[in-house]
Formats: sequence, C-alpha cells, structure tokens
Amino acid sequence: MTENAPIHLFDAHPDWLSHTLANATADLPEIKTTLPDGTCISRKAVGVLHLTPPAGSANPNQEALIISAGIHGNETAPIEVLNALVSELLHEEWELACPLLLILGNPPAMVAGERFLEANLNRLFNGAHARPEYDGLTEAARAKFLEDTCRQFAMTHPQALSHYDLHTAIRPSKREKFALYPYVAGRRVPEAQCDFLVEAEVETLLLQHKAGTTFSSFSSSVLGAESFTVELGKVRPFGENDLARFDGIKTALRRRFRGKPRPGKLPQPDHFTVFEVVHEILNTGKNFRFHIPDDVANFTEYPPGAVIWDDDDTSYQVGVTAEAIVFPNRDVPVGQRVGLMIRPR
Repeated sequence: MTENAPIHLFDAHPDWLSHTLANATADLPEIKTTLPDGTCISRKAVGVLHLTPPAGSANPNQEALIISAGIHGNETAPIEVLNALVSELLHEEWELACPLLLILGNPPAMVAGERFLEANLNRLFNGAHARPEYDGLTEAARAKFLEDTCRQFAMTHPQALSHYDLHTAIRPSKREKFALYPYVAGRRVPEAQCDFLVEAEVETLLLQHKAGTTFSSFSSSVLGAESFTVELGKVRPFGENDLARFDGIKTALRRRFRGKPRPGKLPQPDHFTVFEVVHEILNTGKNFRFHIPDDVANFTEYPPGAVIWDDDDTSYQVGVTAEAIVFPNRDVPVGQRVGLMIRPR
C-alpha cells in the first residue's frame, strides 16, 4: 500500500469507516490521491469515494458501479463489507477495473447507531428532499447531495450503470437475503442481474409496482441504472456482525470491481423466488388499524380472507390466493407505507 494514499484520504485514521465516523458532521473539501498502479481515488465528501481505474486500462465488463450502504445508520454489516473492500484495494490486494462510486449514506446516524435522525433518508430521493416538510433537515440536504453526486458520476462514466443499495432489516425474515427491483415502466430484470444476485447468495427478488422515493428508485428512474435495494440480514451494532454471513455479497462485488467474468451459469436454487406486489398498505389516518403483530417476520404468509388492515371507511383482506407481508411497520406518519402485500409471480 502506498503510504500517502490513506494519509491523504483518511487523515490519521486507519480506514474509511473510522474517518467517516470521526468526521460525520464535518464539511470537508474534496481531496484526491493516486495509487501506485494509477488508480485515482477522490474523497468527494465524508463517506463518499469516487474511484477511477488507471487511464487506458481495460474495463472488461464495460460497466460502472454505484454501491451504497448506511443509508440507514444502524444497518452496519454492509458498511463493514464496503470498508473492508476499500482497505483491500488500498493494500494493493487487487486492481480496480471499472469506475466506482462508493457511498456511506448517513454518517451522523451511523455515529448515533440509529436508523435516521430527523427523517428517513431512504424516503427523500427522487426529489422528495425538496418538499416543504423537509426544509432545512440535514438528511434532506444529504439526499440532494447524493443525487447530484450520482448524476455527475453517471455523466462522467457512460458505461452500463448498476447500483446496489445494501441494507439489513430491522425485523427477522423467513428469507434472510432478498432484493427489491424498483419499478420502471416496460423493463424486465436482465438475466445477468439475476445471476449476480444468486452469486451474492440472495435467494429472493421482489418486483416493485410503482416508482418510489428510495435511493434505488432514483438511480433506476433518473439515471437509467440497473438498481436494486439488497437486504442482507439482520440489523446489528458495529463489531457484532458475523461477517462470514456476508461473504456472498463481498465476493460477488469484489469480482465486479476487478472486472472478472461472471462465473459459469449458476443453478438458481430451488428456493429462488420472484415476488410481485399486490397491495401497498398506507397509513390512512382515519382510525387506521393494522392487524399484523409487531414482531411478525418478513415474508410471513396469510391465508385467503385474512383481514390485514381497516379504518372507518374501508379494509383490505387477502384475495383468493395466499399473500405474504414485507416491511410491516405501524409506526409511520399518515400517508406513508405501513407494509407491502406480495405473492410469488
């Protein structure tokens, strides 16, 4: 490892994560350094790195990648995975082959060990940060900055763009690892992306039914990226993750970063399932009653006829075939999502 690179990028801190936590609320200037092989690394801001392979080097997969983690500050395992991959690169364990934008989304919430501080960052994209109710909030400013940074990255690197926004879940799940594919009218999931999910040990794909205000929805609808929100397990504090459980995503990302070919066709496991959304549950505010226990696991199935929610005017019950629930959370403001009802496609 070149001695100057980490000093320039991370001051006296040993790695990207420790620098980010120590400077979570700081407004630091952009700083650049170059590795011995010619790879350029720019620290665009706290928690944001733009990496460019040496000039003239091949990009065998003809792609550019955006990888984000820590959009929710208490979802620490993907943050630790990205930090480890950056350290490997700085230690010259492998060479970068494609343009790369790495993002630790919400450093102040990471320090606090909280999902967010003032507003859910993953509901502030696609321009939602400009709504009056978010005026002046730090997380709204961060969402706008991340959008602008991703736009600039996409314009600078016109190769095929993919974005993986890495998360862990608050609640248990009957399917530990799953991905969400944002809705863009008229598009289908490319087979190569499904193969990558299998390579990363992600066994479930959920097709979303409308554009949203998540980070991956922004990058897919505005930047034209192949984008996924990837849920990789359970929320745990820094230092308490069993990182062996995240070897799949780490190995798959490293392979992409290095520009290596994808493995031979991987057999999709028997339990690899594609789900579609059949109903979005919103807090209607009119004596809204949610009939799902607070401790229910994601992908818990409910039989036909089961009443999921009601209010003074209407109700929702499962149709003629069983449906499962994901992301149940009754503690959201009026108008926001309480959960999604899904079924296998």
